[in-house]
Amino acid sequence: MGGWWRRLSHDQRVIALTILAGLPGVAVSLGFLWLGGYEPRVQWTGSIALVTVWIGVTAALREQIVRPLGTLANMLAALREGDFSIRARVTDGSDPLSLAYLEVNQLEEVLREQRLGAVEATETLRKVLEEIDVAVFAFDPDETLRIVNRTAEHLMGQPADRLIGKSARDLRLEDTLTGVAPRTLEVSFPGGTGRWELRRSVVRQEGYPLQLIAMSDLSRALREEERQAWKRIIRVLSHEINNSLAPIKSISGSLGSMLSRSDLPEDVGEDVERGLAVITSRAEALGRFMASYAKLARLPKPDLTEVSVRPLIERVADLEVRLPVEILDGEDVRVRADPDQLEQALINVVKNAVEATLEAGGTEVTVRWFRRSGRLHILVEDQGPGLAGTSNLFVPFYTTKQGGSGIGLVFSRQIAEGHGGTLDLENRTEGQGARARLILPIDPEG
Repeated sequence: MGGWWRRLSHDQRVIALTILAGLPGVAVSLGFLWLGGYEPRVQWTGSIALVTVWIGVTAALREQIVRPLGTLANMLAALREGDFSIRARVTDGSDPLSLAYLEVNQLEEVLREQRLGAVEATETLRKVLEEIDVAVFAFDPDETLRIVNRTAEHLMGQPADRLIGKSARDLRLEDTLTGVAPRTLEVSFPGGTGRWELRRSVVRQEGYPLQLIAMSDLSRALREEERQAWKRIIRVLSHEINNSLAPIKSISGSLGSMLSRSDLPEDVGEDVERGLAVITSRAEALGRFMASYAKLARLPKPDLTEVSVRPLIERVADLEVRLPVEILDGEDVRVRADPDQLEQALINVVKNAVEATLEAGGTEVTVRWFRRSGRLHILVEDQGPGLAGTSNLFVPFYTTKQGGSGIGLVFSRQIAEGHGGTLDLENRTEGQGARARLILPIDPEG
């Protein structure tokens, strides 16, 4: 039972063990036949019959042991190849072999359901990729294209079979694999040009990582937004200019008629002086309006530096003398921001909160801040009448206040968005008034 035994196959070992198990009985029986004084014909007949039975039992035993193992091996091989049509016949499931067959059958059912689910999921994903209006590319670690959808084919001006296998450099997409994402790109391909939004993520296919590039065309949305913006601007400009030109035209006509008369009244000088004062006032108002518009359009890029939040908010609160601005205790937070722009944004927000509180007869405005998920939240809460509607809050030059310019909130939101943040207004749920929420990333470049 040394190395030669280990070199035997499983069925050879079964045959050997069967032969060894029957050898003592066969040897004893042959001894009785050949030493018992029987006739030679009986001895030979008995010996042949005995050896035949011995060989037959050995072959039958081998068949009972080896054949089920072969069946199991064939079933497992079929499962490995994805063939789920082979099933073993199970009796009552009480013996170990039936239990093994039963487990393999159940394994086949599980794998078949998983395979069907994977096929359905893959087909669904393929349909989604084909139907969405986003160009999708997937590159392997060697920057070779492996997946492309129909929109991407149209963008590149080539069918998928000609694109698959090409490198990102050949497709002029190497810039999409590096740099910040999401971001906006100016692209020019056979199937499309203009501004596209780039998004990038990592997926795995068959264990290999793929860089998934999704590019969506912004041109149509930007054109529609541009049209809407022009409509709003033209509507506001027309309203403001007409408000100034109408009285100027009316007063100018009245003064012209008055001066054309031969018999001028004695108080004509006073009338002319009042009319010129109105014309001057409206002209100055129109000049302030255009200056505010220019200020809104020329907001520079923020000059980021380390800013401590508490001293900045304290400076803003000290500027307001009409009402006390209560600063609630907050953690010591430092944020990368443009201190001048951030201070101006908070001045506008606090000013609005104070005016709303005074309008409703409130007593104070509160400011608090906290850090959450790498972002700074600054909350300014007033005791005003609340917000009747939010649709026009951030429309340039829209205002409901006497003498208001209508650019304060728009200017503040533009500053917040320039820092990668947001500015929103909402009604307070715990009491009267509204809440302005300014959210900024702690480090916009991080």
